[in-house]
Amino acid sequence: MEHIVRKYEDKDLNDVLSSWESASRMAHPFLTKEFIEQERYNIPNIYLPKAETWVVEQKGQVIGFIALLGNEVGGIFVKPEFHGTGAGRALMDHAQKLRGDLEVEVFKANSIGRKFYGSYGFKMVSEKVHEQTGNELLRLKFTADNA
Repeated sequence: MEHIVRKYEDKDLNDVLSSWESASRMAHPFLTKEFIEQERYNIPNIYLPKAETWVVEQKGQVIGFIALLGNEVGGIFVKPEFHGTGAGRALMDHAQKLRGDLEVEVFKANSIGRKFYGSYGFKMVSEKVHEQTGNELLRLKFTADNA
């Protein structure tokens, strides 16, 4: 399936929020409803204005996005029904072409995200506790020269 990666536009907000919410609920069942609701507010009001965001389309429909803060992946989410189609890889490939080395933080309990990052070649750098939730958070790094 062909995926088109393009720069985020304001008209993509509802699709981005839909992608984030459905993928986040699937990957993060351990997060509270209150935390998810706060993050839903934070995405358009705090995160997107600070990030360089790219969306992935399939047949003209936005099915996911990646938000970059320098070489940090602030978030990458693909609607669950499109997992395994190469959409996430297309987004990560685009980010890697733009930035080279990449870093990301992922909840230790997020087995879906950890599997994706591991298959892409990210390696663990450190571990800490996420202050807002008390969950363990892993910092991973992708080194382009080692890919």
